[in-house]
Amino acid sequence: MQVLSTFKALHRTRMIVFKEDDRALTAARLKINEEFRKNKNETSDVNIKKMIKMGTDVEVVLRQGVIQMEHVGDKTLLLRPREDLLLENVPYCDQPRKKS
Repeated sequence: MQVLSTFKALHRTRMIVFKEDDRALTAARLKINEEFRKNKNETSDVNIKKMIKMGTDVEVVLRQGVIQMEHVGDKTLLLRPREDLLLENVPYCDQPRKKS
C-alpha cells in the first residue's frame, strides 16, 4: 500500500509542479514510471522502505523546491510561483493579519 501511495503522490505532485508544461509533465511521468517499473520485483523489506523514503523525499523536494519559469525574451524569464510557495516576508507587523 505504501508503494502505491508514494507512486500516486509523486504523480499528483508532478501534475501540480509542472502544470501547463507538457514537456516537463511527460518527462517526469516517464521517469517516475521507469523507476517504479525498474524496482517492481524488489522483495527486501529494507530496500522497499529505503525506496519509499526516497520517493517521499523526492515528492517533498518537487513540491517545495521547484518553481516554474518561462523565457519571455532574450534575457528575460517570467517566474510563475505556485500560491503555496509564496510566503509573507514581514518580520514584524503592528496590525494583526487577517486569516483567510
